[in-house]
Amino acid sequence: MSIEAEIREMVSEITEVPVEKLTPEADFFKDLNVDSLKAIEIVAAFEKKFRIIVPENDIPKIRNISQIVEYTKNIKKD
Repeated sequence: MSIEAEIREMVSEITEVPVEKLTPEADFFKDLNVDSLKAIEIVAAFEKKFRIIVPENDIPKIRNISQIVEYTKNIKKD
């Protein structure tokens, strides 16, 4: 399973939005009606799954699946 597919599954479970409706560019807040609590849940699940820590100042920058995938690829390069 690709990183994007894994992330889409994870976000789908948390947001209760079907995977097929989760496009890479769908904004969590504007398009998917994610509130701040769910956003924190997404980041926490993302950190746990990929064993990383997202600095607090980076959290507001992660607004869609595409950005999570990019963030993961950049972390894995280091």
